Amino acid sequence: MTDHDTAAPSFPATGRRVLVSGASRGLGRALAHAFAENGDRVAVHYGSRRAEAEETLAALPGDGHTLLQADVASPEGAAGLVEAADAALGGIDVLVNNAAVVNTPHPPATTSYADWTAAWQQHVAVNLLGTAHLSHGVAQRMIAQGTGGRIVNVGSRGAFRGEPDNPAYGATKAAVHALGQSLAVALAPYGIAVASVAPGFIDTERVGHRLEGEEGAAIRAQSPFGRVAEPAEVAAAVRWLASPEAQWSSGTVLDVNGASYLRT
Repeated sequence: MTDHDTAAPSFPATGRRVLVSGASRGLGRALAHAFAENGDRVAVHYGSRRAEAEETLAALPGDGHTLLQADVASPEGAAGLVEAADAALGGIDVLVNNAAVVNTPHPPATTSYADWTAAWQQHVAVNLLGTAHLSHGVAQRMIAQGTGGRIVNVGSRGAFRGEPDNPAYGATKAAVHALGQSLAVALAPYGIAVASVAPGFIDTERVGHRLEGEEGAAIRAQSPFGRVAEPAEVAAAVRWLASPEAQWSSGTVLDVNGASYLRT
C-alpha cells in the first residue's frame, strides 16, 4: 500500500464542533459567525468582556452554541477552556486561536524597562503560550477522537514587516506562525491540518479609532485597494483553512492583507 492509498480520517464539512478563542467582538465575533453560518456548533470564548461575548452568542445562527470564559494566559486557564469546550460540544473538530493582546505601544528607545518587560510578559503569555497550550490540549482530543481536525492560528503581517512601536506583538505573532508550521508536521499523521493567517489592518472596535484623520488615510493607503479589511473577509479565509478541502494547505501562512505587504 502506498502513502496515497491510506484512508484519511473522516473529517466533516459541516456540523463540526468549533472552539474560537477571543470571540467576544471584532474578528473573533466574525469568526464565530462564519462557522455558525456554515452549520457548525461554536464555543465562544471570552476573557473579560462577558456582555460583548453574550451579544456574539445571541447573534449566531443555528443552535448548540455555548459561551465559555477562561484566562488563556495561564496554563490552567487554557487547559480548563479545552476541557469545558470538549464537554459542552461533545468533542472538538476545529480550533481557531484568535485570542491575543496588543498592549500599549512600547518602542524600545522610549519605553522604561519596567513597561518593556511587562509588555513582553503579557504578549508572550497570551499570544504565544495561550496559543500553544490550547493547541496541545485540543490536539490531544482530536487524536483520541480519531477523525482528524483543523487548527487555524490568527497571526499578523507584523510578523514579517516588523512592528517598531509594538515589537512584542510582532515577535509573538512570528512565533505563532512558526508554532503552526511545527504542529502541521507533527500532527499530520493524525489527520490534523494546521495553518495560519497573517492579516493586515482590520476594521474592528479595538483599533477602529485609528482609521480617523491623517492616520486613517495613511493606513488605508497601505493597500492598493485603498481600504482595510472587514472582519468577515479574514473570517472567510480562516473558515476555508478549516475546511476538509484545505488539508493540503497544512503548514501554510496565508497572507490576508489586501497586498498591503508583499513578502518573498
